[in-house]
Amino acid sequence: MCGIVGYTGSAQAAPVLLDGLRRLEYRGYDSAGVVVQTGDELKMVKASGSVAHLAELTGGGRSLEGVCGLAHTRWATHGAPTDTNAHPHLSEHGLFAVVHNGIIENFAALRSEQEAEGIVFRSETDTEVVAHLLEKYYDGDLKRAVMRTASRLEGSYVLGVVCSKEPGKLFCVKEAGPLILGLGVGENYFASDVTALVARTKNVIYMDDGELAELTAERVTVYDRTGREITKTVSHVVWDIEAAEKGGYEHFMLKEIMEQPRAVKSTIDLRIRGGRIAFEDFSLTPEELKGFDKIVITACGSAYHAGVVGKYVIEALCRVSVEVELASELRYRDPIIDGHTLLIVVSQSGETADTIAAMRECMARGAKCLAIVNVVGSTIARLADNVIYTHAGPEIAVATTKGYTTQLAALYLFAVWCAERLGRLDEARYAELVDSLRALPSLVQRAIDLNLHARYLAERWHGQKSLFFIGRNIDYAAAMEGSLKLKEISYIHSEAYAAGELKHGTIALIDEKRLVVALCCQERLFDKMVSNIQEVKARGAKVLGLAIEGNRRIFAEADDVLYAPRGEQLFAALPEIVPLQLFAYYVARENGCDIDKPRNLAKSVTVE
Repeated sequence: MCGIVGYTGSAQAAPVLLDGLRRLEYRGYDSAGVVVQTGDELKMVKASGSVAHLAELTGGGRSLEGVCGLAHTRWATHGAPTDTNAHPHLSEHGLFAVVHNGIIENFAALRSEQEAEGIVFRSETDTEVVAHLLEKYYDGDLKRAVMRTASRLEGSYVLGVVCSKEPGKLFCVKEAGPLILGLGVGENYFASDVTALVARTKNVIYMDDGELAELTAERVTVYDRTGREITKTVSHVVWDIEAAEKGGYEHFMLKEIMEQPRAVKSTIDLRIRGGRIAFEDFSLTPEELKGFDKIVITACGSAYHAGVVGKYVIEALCRVSVEVELASELRYRDPIIDGHTLLIVVSQSGETADTIAAMRECMARGAKCLAIVNVVGSTIARLADNVIYTHAGPEIAVATTKGYTTQLAALYLFAVWCAERLGRLDEARYAELVDSLRALPSLVQRAIDLNLHARYLAERWHGQKSLFFIGRNIDYAAAMEGSLKLKEISYIHSEAYAAGELKHGTIALIDEKRLVVALCCQERLFDKMVSNIQEVKARGAKVLGLAIEGNRRIFAEADDVLYAPRGEQLFAALPEIVPLQLFAYYVARENGCDIDKPRNLAKSVTVE
């Protein structure tokens, strides 16, 4: 949640900061602000609404002169999205400005303490207490003031700090949130996502929890929580800024749907060599795999849905019990997890707060952890024992598409790799599955080509107030993601149900003209699905069927049809989600929704 960016150098800071905010707006977009050092003052402009509104107020940043500053785009937690609650926040006498991503859990106690000292608060936010602490502790030593302030804070936070008495200097602090430093020539930066930096540098440092950094135009110094200077590895970003631009598409989401063949290919091709699946730097041995009595997959949102698909595939191939847990629930349970458990953690950003908490809880109980993430150097990637990077490239739209499909590809790779090492596959079946994995990118492209009519179906069905997705087995897992995709970008109520559960209550909600999306891609269960389709049609519902290419029987049952290409049935969830993504996109477009930035949502959920 929230996007922060800092810059110090020789260029005018405000235009650089605004450009960074534009690239971070998917992280928060209900208000934005910028502050720069101007002489011995801090000049600040902030406003509710979009970054474009902030740019308009500042003439593209030209009205704020100065070569060092901070900027922030907000996803509100404490206080409404107003001009006053927007970041940055100033200290009592304007000595400090602070931007913040996260939640200060003890802010109420700190605020009461500061109000008793006579401080009058301007905002409703938890962040303002940080600015006042900094001013209280500042005695000419900025580093010490930052450290003393951080020691008073509880919760998850990334802070950016600028002081009017310290020209050209920035500080930033990381505790349970994403923070990346950018290294330039005669200028340096920090941001909550690398997308804000790659237009100016590809050399970055990924910060760890408890670390703080001091930035000037010529130097970046990183310290641990005791104030000791530490050496950090400099990483090189391999993708360029064009990957984070729309490239002529109307929305990032549509661009990212269309990028899925390439993204899935990037996930798979790196891991298949000479007809064998190989993971670099994996420490899992066949002996260790045989020692696990169960696998637990934990994630949130779409990543959780990928985990549900993974359960079906891993159990079918490996014959190992798999549990799929919502991380937001697992973290508060007393889970039965020990050294005989393999934990698989799935997260696009690698910074999902609930997932990190669940991961730490399980690892503390002895579980071995495998992470499936997109972002190199993210918190989850660093905590895990082993990592499969999806290599999806930057995903800007809040509603994930290629993030989800590359997670599926990674889970498929792991399932086949694990099954082979456990001795569950003969060579012929192993080779067949590897060939099927290699075919997935072309199947995704075929899924796009087969469903160009999705926009016309959206014109017909976009006025629905509530609808249902149904499926069986892997189709049910895919239905969960298809339903989420529709509801989060079109704001139409949608629910996914296992088709066999309809008669156990849900069918009471089926009435005339209600649309039911029926996934029928598990061919061995097609006749069962036909029975479910007939049940809802008998009660007046309309049916949008999703079936395997070449299936003509679906036309006798459904009112409209989407198609998925034929391939390995175990891997069907990946290509079959593509037409559902397209349908959701075009429904949202018909309804005039802000597709890339759905209301109330943010890309990376770094707070509870």
